[in-house]
Amino acid sequence: MQSEDLVPTSKRPRQPVVAVTGAASGLGREVLAKLVTSADFRRVVAIDEERGDVQEATWRVIDVRDPLLANRISDIDVLVHLAGDYAVDSDPAERRAYNLRAAQTVLTACAAARVRRVVLVTSAMVYGAAPDNEVPLPEDAPVAAEPDTGVVGDFLEIESLVRRSLRSHPGLEVTVLRPAAVVGPGVDTVITRHFESPRLLTVKGCSPHWQFCHIDDLVSALELAARGLVSGVVAVGCDGWLEQEQVEELSGIRSLELPAGLTFGTAQRLHRLGITPAPATDLHYVVYPWVVDCAALREAGWKPSWTNEAAFEQLLELRENRTTVVGRRLPVKEATLTAAGATVAVIGTAAIVRQVRKKRRG
Repeated sequence: MQSEDLVPTSKRPRQPVVAVTGAASGLGREVLAKLVTSADFRRVVAIDEERGDVQEATWRVIDVRDPLLANRISDIDVLVHLAGDYAVDSDPAERRAYNLRAAQTVLTACAAARVRRVVLVTSAMVYGAAPDNEVPLPEDAPVAAEPDTGVVGDFLEIESLVRRSLRSHPGLEVTVLRPAAVVGPGVDTVITRHFESPRLLTVKGCSPHWQFCHIDDLVSALELAARGLVSGVVAVGCDGWLEQEQVEELSGIRSLELPAGLTFGTAQRLHRLGITPAPATDLHYVVYPWVVDCAALREAGWKPSWTNEAAFEQLLELRENRTTVVGRRLPVKEATLTAAGATVAVIGTAAIVRQVRKKRRG
């Protein structure tokens, strides 16, 4: 008999119990479906306001903002927090109130219930997009995004909550995943809508670098984080990046180049008037680079299964003939006429203004 056969079962490491919030749909549902197939967890608990379709999980129906959440997770070792509202068209005030209350309640409940590890997702957008950004940005680069009313502002506030929670509860381990531009079925963001536009806006003197993160790779990275193989701040994305010329060639969409001042000034006025759903600062992420280096995952042996080219090609396939102008989707039946009119009104006017200014200077 081998000596290891004599080790009592009770001495072997106990497999953890993992919970996923927002488990009934979206990214939460995808992560839940992945975790229930893993042999690394003793039990998988699904938390949402309604029951989902993953039968292998233990369902607990509760709003994550409920202060009683701590009572429902007293047996949990690891919690993956994915409940949130990040829809482009959501009311900004309501969206932020939900996201911050959810994150705050989860972090406080986990500390009270002595949950060992919390994993959550923000975005590599928190690094900020700027013309002089290093390509790629290291994971420990400073958080330099501008606080605003958009989704990026939500991510900044959530990460601030995490830092405060770590100071208040030093025994709690928190892992924050910061993915590049997420693409895949069901993903609808300012970035994906950019490629539903008739033209790709660029800023004079600066060429964007495009890095994507397919939802499949985000799910696999979340599994590693849940297992504790990565911790702290973790960037997620495809290897490398695409140049603007490659993006235009793959998409068949031509670019329109405008001066930075005119571009951001016009975008700010359009948002103030309620014409565009996202603040002008979100435009930085489609004209300036914010590529990240996924060093922590790479060192853990993780490799993305999607390339930037393949992820971008799927993004293009999923557009389904949608047309988006200045960030707002148009009905399919009205898209041809309205998109043309809106494009002339917004982008065409900007071009006319440039011509008038040149004539005045002449």
